[in-house]
This record gives sequence, structure tokens and C-alpha cells, in this order.
Amino acid sequence: MEAVLRYKASAAGLDLHVDSAGTADYHDGSPPDPRSIGHAARRSYDLAHLRARKVKASDFSEFDLILAADESNVANLMRICPKAYRHKIRLFLGNGPLPDPYYGAAPDFEHVLDLVEQRAEELLNGWTTRNGESA
Repeated sequence: MEAVLRYKASAAGLDLHVDSAGTADYHDGSPPDPRSIGHAARRSYDLAHLRARKVKASDFSEFDLILAADESNVANLMRICPKAYRHKIRLFLGNGPLPDPYYGAAPDFEHVLDLVEQRAEELLNGWTTRNGESA
């Protein structure tokens, strides 16, 4: 999600601070799955430099929007988020979970990228419309 949002925001002329983090630290410091890196690279997204990190307390005040892949992550974020910032937490897709392609095959990774690209464009279009900016 991070690389796609960053790429699409930059292409639209928007300077957004985009980051990603997990709700657990068991992959802390690890790069993305090599399959994710490969599929993303074929669409010009650079994931190779990304490293996993756990959500930290300052993320809730620093970011305007905190997007989660699924309801489990939303619940984990709500549990650790101060009440004043809970309104920032939403499902990335808005109405359902983002599928996890980890146990799937190449088409599953491509499907997730399709969903992320579509949703990133929707989010950026909505953001620019609300803030009176044009992309």
C-alpha cells in the first residue's frame, strides 16, 4: 500500500507523507516478501528498500489517516490507539478486507495490486476534491 500510494501521490503532484507499519513486531526490520517486490517492480513500484516496523504511539498523532488491511488489524489498532485519534483508523478498501496473497500464487499478488491501485486512486481523488486541490 505504501509504495503505491507514494507513487500515485507523486504522479498527481501531491507531497504526502506515507508510511507503513504492522500491529506486531515479528517481522521487524524485514523486507517485503520477494514475490511482492517482484510483482510491484513490474508495475514500477519500488518495495526493495522498505522494512517492516511496528506501529508506534506517535503514529496516531503524526498521521491524518491510518489504513488497515483487515478488521483484525483495525481491532488491534483501536486497542492501542488513544481515543482522541481512533477516528483516523479505517479499512484500506473501505468496505472489506484486503486479501493476503502470501499463501497464494502469482495471480493473487496481481489481484491485490489491482485492488491497491484502484483504492489508492480513489483515496487520492477524494482527498484532492475535499481539499480543493487538483491533481
